[in-house]
Amino acid sequence: MQFKSIYGSTFAMLIAIGSIHVTPASAQLVPEPWVTVGSKDSTLTYGVGVKIFDLGAEIGTGSGGSTGVDLLKFFSLPFVSPYAGLGIYGDKGIAYSGGVHFTPPGNTFFGIGYHSVRGINGQIGIKF
Repeated sequence: MQFKSIYGSTFAMLIAIGSIHVTPASAQLVPEPWVTVGSKDSTLTYGVGVKIFDLGAEIGTGSGGSTGVDLLKFFSLPFVSPYAGLGIYGDKGIAYSGGVHFTPPGNTFFGIGYHSVRGINGQIGIKF
């Protein structure tokens, strides 16, 4: 008899916790793409990226035509998502980056970041 009450209490507690933290499943499955434009050493830099499940990938071209890819980790908070990342850029080697995405109400977001190869950059993206 005591086992049934423990089981029932645990089940009720899990349902209560689950109802407090609700995230739309569709928002987790749809990627969020963005474009980025920046500057390093008076050279225009640019790239494209995508985020899904708080992980991201970005392909970009830096100063001197160095092209590479970055893997990013986002830390989702309400209205803001800071991120950090590592990448590989041809002759430049390992690159690091960091920044923040701001998510106002609506279907767009914007951000600002720093990349060791591509410099200071701004981002704008869309949420589907």
